[in-house]
Amino acid sequence: MRVRFSPRPLRLTENQGLWTMPESAENSRILDEYQMEADLARFASYDADDREREAAFMARRGAIGTVGVESYRGKLRLRMPRTLFGGKQKYVYTRLDDDNEGWHEAYSRAMRIESDIRKGVFDFSLKTYQPRRPELTILTSQRLTLLELWDKYSEYRRSQVAETTFKVNYQLRYRNAIAELPTQRLQDAILIRDYLLRNKTAATAKQLLVQFNACCNWAVKSQLIKENPFSGMASDLRVIRSSREDSIHPFTPAERDAIIQAFEEHPHYQHYTPFVKFLFWTGCRTSEAVGLRWGDVNQGCTLITFSSVISKNTRKGTKTGKSRKFPCNQQLQSLLQSVRPSKPEPDSLVFPNPIGNPINPAVFLHNAWSGDESKGKIGIVTQLVKEGKVERYRPQYNTRHTFITMTLEMGVSPTQVGRWVGTSTETISRHYAGVIRQLQVPEF
Repeated sequence: MRVRFSPRPLRLTENQGLWTMPESAENSRILDEYQMEADLARFASYDADDREREAAFMARRGAIGTVGVESYRGKLRLRMPRTLFGGKQKYVYTRLDDDNEGWHEAYSRAMRIESDIRKGVFDFSLKTYQPRRPELTILTSQRLTLLELWDKYSEYRRSQVAETTFKVNYQLRYRNAIAELPTQRLQDAILIRDYLLRNKTAATAKQLLVQFNACCNWAVKSQLIKENPFSGMASDLRVIRSSREDSIHPFTPAERDAIIQAFEEHPHYQHYTPFVKFLFWTGCRTSEAVGLRWGDVNQGCTLITFSSVISKNTRKGTKTGKSRKFPCNQQLQSLLQSVRPSKPEPDSLVFPNPIGNPINPAVFLHNAWSGDESKGKIGIVTQLVKEGKVERYRPQYNTRHTFITMTLEMGVSPTQVGRWVGTSTETISRHYAGVIRQLQVPEF
């Protein structure tokens, strides 16, 4: 028969109409729990800030070895009796907050430990009394697709990259590549790799695998998946890259002048002539010319400050994150003065498109510069190649290569050229020294 009048029932036996409680380990534990409940009930009525009462409460247990409760760095810990460890002090860190509720729970644990001490079942390793780590919910790879992980990873990266990079690469370029995959299941990572190798260039496939690997590494650390199925895939791919020098093909002075003249004479694209001249004569990046404002040019048009760019319709800092000064020669001064309004607004663009908005470099390249033969449009440079005035077609960005190469050929030091165009001396020496056309042994 069981009589239930507490959280746990005592076992009683009947003998000739009398009920007695036999001695047993189970009943002993239950009686200890009764005592703890009574002590806790009394302790709950104490003032949590009244340390004298707390000391009196625990002193009653001194005979069996007192387990102390104390605050440490905002949390509560249990202080074990030194007598149990040969005079050494041991602690159990409860992870409980230093508040009324935390103290109540800490004292409850302390009394349970004292009960073990009295019964001779104390765990000297203290593992029994350590708090259990909460069970973590791990979302398996079967429950999250690569696209779902990418969206979460993108939000994580958003504050760490430029807004343009986030929109163009994370939200469009890489996300669209994932959306086009024949499968987005993480367990199909090998199929995804093989698909990329069949349908993309080796360089593009490797770049995408690098991004997928970074995404899944983050997901593992964030406990969204258990393992990274793309680990090591990108490093296994060997991509033969051409040197930077092979991609630098500056225009000759004659080709540069022919391009400028063709823009000046073109019935539809002559509006862009000052823009093209500026690119050739400064060697600046396209986005720097697109974003140049009259507030960046001093009143006499003798000095330009490149401090921001416009890329993907977004204004941001320069590629290097630093502003730089560019001194204008007489040729460049005349150009700027010819397009300068009488009272320009500091934020107005120096080189807007025909309707006053920022020039779209892609539209400019595929219409005015190169054209689109599939649509029957022949750009200015493409036409000059057909006429033999330009040796071979080169994209508009080669205006920068042209300026750098020509200034080096004129004897300007790589350090000074680097300052003008916003790149390092090392980059100038490494990538442009080999393309200088006039290399002569000096006279001694």
